[in-house]
Amino acid sequence: MPADGTGALHVRGLTVGYGAAPVLHDVDLDVEPGTIVAVVGANGAGKTTLLRALSGLLVPTAGAIAWDGAELRGTRVEDLVRRGIAHVPEGRGVITELTVEENLRLGHVWRRDKDDARRATAEVYELFEPLARRRTSAGHQLSGGERQMLAIGRALVARPRLLLLDEPSLGLAPKVTAQIMGLLRRLRDETGLSILLVEQNVRSAMSIADRGIVLSLGTVVVSDDAARIAADDDLRHAYLGF
Repeated sequence: MPADGTGALHVRGLTVGYGAAPVLHDVDLDVEPGTIVAVVGANGAGKTTLLRALSGLLVPTAGAIAWDGAELRGTRVEDLVRRGIAHVPEGRGVITELTVEENLRLGHVWRRDKDDARRATAEVYELFEPLARRRTSAGHQLSGGERQMLAIGRALVARPRLLLLDEPSLGLAPKVTAQIMGLLRRLRDETGLSILLVEQNVRSAMSIADRGIVLSLGTVVVSDDAARIAADDDLRHAYLGF
């Protein structure tokens, strides 16, 4: 395992699947503090399975997951949140019957420092101005982009140091996708948040990422600077379909 720094994620030899069928095979990856790492690949490559394993929703059959130098395998989901890891799943996960304010409140319900929880909520409203205007609106009344903002905002009120983000551009118009990607870049630059971004929109993901990882059939085939991956025509044609 590499030498660790505060807030670094190191994954080595991760193998995980559903039942007896492995989906990920011997996966290695690193997310250094204050960086965005984009995981890309075709449908069925294992991207969502990777995030589910890192967030404690799936139990790996082999490998090590280290965060802040401590092993994460076997850690309960709620304890991962307390240790600074937040997961925004594909599909956004907004509770549509609740208002924006109530959804955000769920993100800090476990926190003891209620004053800081209120400050964190205010910061989310500053970051996502559309949510501030719609704080009393129910989730089902929001646009797709607003729901994605709300899902990310709910994760942020827990004050994470690592955000696991699954397909944030799914179903969004290009303009809204660009806004979401710009906000992720801003979070990295202004707060030092580390982000592991799973995304099928390769161009958008690589435009904001520091490093990129290409998955194919559950195996890492490339791990490199994001700019080099985006510029490699042969790689894109072979694994990314454009």
